[in-house]
Amino acid sequence: MPIIVARRAGLIGYLVSSSIEAHAEVPIVRAMLEAHPGGAGAYVYGPICVAASARRQGIAGLMFKALREQLPGQEGILFIRRDNEPSLRAHKRMGINEVAEFEFNGTTYAVLSYVG
Repeated sequence: MPIIVARRAGLIGYLVSSSIEAHAEVPIVRAMLEAHPGGAGAYVYGPICVAASARRQGIAGLMFKALREQLPGQEGILFIRRDNEPSLRAHKRMGINEVAEFEFNGTTYAVLSYVG
């Protein structure tokens, strides 16, 4: 699965994608998949990280676009803590939609999905 890296005079961001099977034993990912299992061929999107000095410059959107181009027609699924409003807003701006919600260890998470 692709790993997207953004550089500008050094590393400023990365976006990881991985198969659902790679996370078969990760409890929080299993909880996400119980809430929204995704379709055939779905994969896990994330984590994504952009350096603080490079935020609000469209870097996340550019990395997301590059990932979608490499995985056309495939569903990506991810989870974000419900109280992480900046991340929820950023992902919604990129066209990623909330499809479910789950709780894990007392914390509520939103499940988001998109098709590349």
